[in-house]
Amino acid sequence: MPVEQYMRRAMELAAQGEGKTRPNPLVGAVVVKDGRLIGEGYHKEYGGLHAEREALADCIRRGESPHDADIYVTLEPCCHTGKQPPCTAALAEAGVKRVIIGSSDPNPLVAGKGIEFLRQHGIEVETGFLKEECDALNPIFFHYITTGTPYVALKYAMTADGRIATVDGASKWITGEVAREHVHRLRNRYASILVGINTVLADNPMLNCRLPGGVNPLRIVLDTSLRIPLESALVQSAREIPLLVVCGAALNEKKEALEKLGAEVLSLPGSDGRPDLKALACELGRRGVDSLLIEGGSQVHYSALNAGIVNHIYSYIAPKIFGGERALGPVSGEGAHKVSDAFQLCRGRTQLLGSDILIEYEVSRCLQE
Repeated sequence: MPVEQYMRRAMELAAQGEGKTRPNPLVGAVVVKDGRLIGEGYHKEYGGLHAEREALADCIRRGESPHDADIYVTLEPCCHTGKQPPCTAALAEAGVKRVIIGSSDPNPLVAGKGIEFLRQHGIEVETGFLKEECDALNPIFFHYITTGTPYVALKYAMTADGRIATVDGASKWITGEVAREHVHRLRNRYASILVGINTVLADNPMLNCRLPGGVNPLRIVLDTSLRIPLESALVQSAREIPLLVVCGAALNEKKEALEKLGAEVLSLPGSDGRPDLKALACELGRRGVDSLLIEGGSQVHYSALNAGIVNHIYSYIAPKIFGGERALGPVSGEGAHKVSDAFQLCRGRTQLLGSDILIEYEVSRCLQE
């Protein structure tokens, strides 16, 4: 097997922990000796064994010794004690000969210290192996561990002429089943999901993850005046799936009614009386929410971009044309006055999802900057 395939196998393993390890990163590891894969593992859930220890244990289960073996690991091994003891110590105790690392760990508790420990214990270390591909596993972790605020993605589905609904407001379904399944994979990946009150009033969504074994995100509604109906699907399921309603000035009677049904109401008024999205991002970070998927409404999309909190865009494009001057596009708001004022995107990539196209971008500059 070409050596690149060992690291790619480690990446495949790492991805299996999606939605279950947060706020820890996704990590996979493969142990190789004399050209044979003798053990593999990944970080399966927060608080559980890390990938390296899983892979070493797998060697033992297979009747193999990791002594003098190579281990391919997608992220720099940890060297501190958290929910689990340091992986660097386990690698040294196992007598591993060489560690091949994909991504460096920006966590201040690690950040090169894991590599230093291994080398001090006579273990050969190779860094940056398929780094770009390994880095792509953990944009959420890298952002959250360095900023303390959630990694924010904005998602919308639109027609080939850039409409998210017809002139009468109809929007189900713009994209096909394959694209909609991909959305549920995002809901499993991101720790929270946000919509505006108009989306709730128009669609009465659940905002849950419908993948088998998937993890439901924290559901968040921006609702300045607490218009959310008590009989809505979100409120009625608030005791089973957490719901956070973010308002301007809280209205005590409605606030109490929502809280009795299991929802949490948070007042975060900005200068215009609407919920302050920057303050919300900071609050979510303080609560340990490492990621946020925004799914709601063209005005909400503009507000999030204008607040400078968006890191990533998922744009699903369906092979349909709605037309109509009054049909909404994915981003409204005040908009840019000059071409140079545009929200700047970079690192675009595409994939085909059934008959639909997904374009992903990173956001490099927001209007207010």
